[in-house]
Amino acid sequence: MLKIKGSVLLLMGLVTGAWSRCTPAISDSGEQLYEQHCASCHMQDGSGLRRLIPPLANADYLIKYRRQLPYLIKHGMEAGITVNGQQYQQKMPGAETLTPDQITNLLNFVQTNFGNNNERFTIPEVAAMLDSCATHNH
Repeated sequence: MLKIKGSVLLLMGLVTGAWSRCTPAISDSGEQLYEQHCASCHMQDGSGLRRLIPPLANADYLIKYRRQLPYLIKHGMEAGITVNGQQYQQKMPGAETLTPDQITNLLNFVQTNFGNNNERFTIPEVAAMLDSCATHNH
């Protein structure tokens, strides 16, 4: 009887372990958030898509408009944008479900990758920027 219980427990453990590998884990890592929310348009390497989607690699916009970046990620952008002297007209959808913590991680990934060596964000800073933009835009 003890041998059967042990076998059942082992089988349950194997099934649970296999199931967990099939179910994607929710992650707050900046890189994984980038892959999930940004890479399909801005590309894996941050190069953008020709003249349709602006690059994030070595993008002057990340420095010039630092205070607006959290709001743009959360709510998207309807208007055109100029990045590194090139005009882009494609709309950017927002990621409204992202929390300030996730937006901070995502921004810090972009700020420190793709040839960028920009100042990192803090969670309180991003939360304050989101609050500030929300009061000015609604």
